[in-house]
Amino acid sequence: MRGASSKPLLRALAGEALDPPPWWLMRQAGRYLPEYRALRARTADFVTLCLTPALATEATLQPIRRFGMDAAILFSDILLVPRALGQSVGFAGDGPALDPIIDAAGVGTLALSGIASRLGPVFEAAAQVRGALPEQTALIGFAGAPWTVATYMVEGGSSRDFGRVKSWAYREPQGFAELIGIVEAATIEFLAGQIAAGVEVVQLFDSWAGVLPESGFARWVIAPTARIVAALKARFPACPVIGFPRGSGVLYERYAAETGVDAVSLDTGVPGGFVQARLPARLPVQGNLDPVILKVGGAALREAVADLRRGFAGRPYVFNLGHGVLPDTPAEHVAELSRLLAEPRSPS
Repeated sequence: MRGASSKPLLRALAGEALDPPPWWLMRQAGRYLPEYRALRARTADFVTLCLTPALATEATLQPIRRFGMDAAILFSDILLVPRALGQSVGFAGDGPALDPIIDAAGVGTLALSGIASRLGPVFEAAAQVRGALPEQTALIGFAGAPWTVATYMVEGGSSRDFGRVKSWAYREPQGFAELIGIVEAATIEFLAGQIAAGVEVVQLFDSWAGVLPESGFARWVIAPTARIVAALKARFPACPVIGFPRGSGVLYERYAAETGVDAVSLDTGVPGGFVQARLPARLPVQGNLDPVILKVGGAALREAVADLRRGFAGRPYVFNLGHGVLPDTPAEHVAELSRLLAEPRSPS
């Protein structure tokens, strides 16, 4: 167990089983909050919101003021890294749009030099948030893992089949490895800058880890993640790293064993029985309420919360969703979740 902390999230990530469990929600700052929609309405575009420290700070703090989560997650976006590398990145109603990088010539346009200064507004926001948080509230920073970020860089946005990026990785693995290596190096600097600015925990989002077969998963998910974790631990040994290899199913076991992460975030499809049987009992886990259940609320929410708390009782556990808060989730349901998590756990 790491050095003692009074913050519930840090205690759980250090290996302590807490009841009630600490909690926060992926995408807890966002469109489901009326105060966020008002903030966004007076901002020129999404990138401006992310890269204006005062605005990013306000967005980060909004859910904490309203619901009192045990952690704030810095308002940012995983695609700020390719933007800082020099790729054109835009956001519209249908999601992100990037000028695709499809070959070595495209990789050659990316510039690692000076990336920390280009991401400086994010670090400034982290420092501002850290100074404004309640004493017991931890601050989480994050980045996309290299494979997931690369999917957007190569596909030019979201994808159904990931045909372009997977084809490149299969056809020319050495060339694709150059892109992964650049993203990996940029990710280390992005996370290190956040930690130096005051972030206490970081999470690596590998949202598209589950689209790869095991051999690709080992090469493009596990190996880069392990190198990022090792680099961060060399510089910031006390900062926990949470890994989220969404959709990876039984490969969660390899991921937990081989990446060096301090905790794993579970997507909605990971059964509690699998976690208890196949993941180390001392490994902190986080998750994994279905975001649709939070949107529905009522009896479904009460039953699911009780089931998760019973299922993960006795091990270090952080309550969260299996993915992000859906934009049409009623804020009242998040308030109800807060009340449910504050209640004593039902023994049966």
